Amino acid sequence: MDVTGPTRFPAGTPQIPQQRGEQLRDTAVRYAEERRWDVLSGAWLEALDGVERCSCGAADCPAPGAHPTGRDWVNQATGSAVVIRRMWARTPRASILLPTGRTFDALDVPESAGCLALARMERRQVELGPVTCTPGRRMLFFVLPGAAAKVPDLVRNLGWPPNSIDLTARGEGDYVVAPPTRVGVRGPIQWARRPTAANRWLPDAEELVSALAYACGRERR
Repeated sequence: MDVTGPTRFPAGTPQIPQQRGEQLRDTAVRYAEERRWDVLSGAWLEALDGVERCSCGAADCPAPGAHPTGRDWVNQATGSAVVIRRMWARTPRASILLPTGRTFDALDVPESAGCLALARMERRQVELGPVTCTPGRRMLFFVLPGAAAKVPDLVRNLGWPPNSIDLTARGEGDYVVAPPTRVGVRGPIQWARRPTAANRWLPDAEELVSALAYACGRERR
């Protein structure tokens, strides 16, 4: 069964619908039950004088409604559907956060490079996992845990000095924001490739890094 989440909106979409608590809760439960991903409820959006702001209260919040709410968030993430339902019972509009470094890591690249690499890998029939797009024009490719430790050497072996291309890995102690979470007025996190039964088994980072590094290298030119 496909895990729900918004598909990519066409350019010029005038308004993003209000998130429904039931949709967020039920989707979070499905991530845990169907994908065996640990889940955490994060910040949420609140309307104040007709303006949506982050529940953290910071006027300059860099990720409104889409970040952890406490320092101990790593230990609060859970794979229990019962606990997840309790989380969203307390904060029905909470964002859905997935900690990395457990059942998956994520390779983070610019959207333009990610689209180029995705098209190349699909043509070559590379086995891919789920891929998200963020309203900040980033793409995150889900891969097996351990990528964060390997990516710098993998990139170096391809001839790129570390930090010379915009390719990073999110591993232990980090997280990704999951669809259908909305990041303030910027828009929702969306699936470029949805989680399905066909991509349950994730690729190793080594299988994707070459295509992603090539695409990121083109971004520098």
